[in-house]
Formats: sequence, C-alpha cells, structure tokens
Amino acid sequence: MLFDTCALLWVTLDPDSLTEEERNIALSDFEAGEAAVSSISFWEVGAKIKKNRIDIGMPLEEYIHKIHLFGGFEIIPVDEMIWMENIRLNWDHRDPADRTIVATAGLRGIPILTKDMTIRAYYPNQGWL
Repeated sequence: MLFDTCALLWVTLDPDSLTEEERNIALSDFEAGEAAVSSISFWEVGAKIKKNRIDIGMPLEEYIHKIHLFGGFEIIPVDEMIWMENIRLNWDHRDPADRTIVATAGLRGIPILTKDMTIRAYYPNQGWL
C-alpha cells in the first residue's frame, strides 16, 4: 500500500484524526511490511511548509529522520522510470506529487491509501474506504 502525502502525515503526526477503520488499515500494512511512501511526499511536505500551508511542529529534516526511525515504511525513491510513467499518465492533473504517487503505485501494481477524490477518480485501486 502506497500512502499518499496526507495519509503519511495523518498516520505519523495525527493518528487520532483517523477513524478506527482507517487506523486498522494503516496498521495492517505496517505489520505486514507492506507500507510504502514515495520520496516525493517529503518534497511536497517541504513545499507546503515553505508556503506556510502546514506546520508539522518540527523541521523537515527532523520529520524525515523520525520517519526512518518509525520504520514500517519502504521509502521509494523517484527514479527515471517513475518520471517516465508520470509523463505517460493520461491524466489532466497538474499536481506533480499526485502524478508521481499515482505513477509509482501503477508501476508497482499496488493500491494507494488516500482520501483525495481526484486520485481516487483516476486511480481506482485505492485503499481508503
């Protein structure tokens, strides 16, 4: 299961904001060793911090360090294959992070854990109910 950026933030910073069902989905992926996050999510968090759209209560570097310590996530680097898939997507959506997350999930053949209705409408293999 590939966590989109919002799912990553909720699970790691505000798990109480999730419903019991959502927490159970996320925990089952951790326990099964099947939780993943695209490295573009860290770029997206940093961009939102820089624009004062979010406050995660710590510097980005510290947050990324905590993600590594938290464990349970495979961090998928954005490589040339993912960028090529991003460009090939037949999706009129300009958000580079969303496009990259969808491209990553598509190449891996895995669902995306998201509440984002734009992603859900395009990529039907999602995990959030």
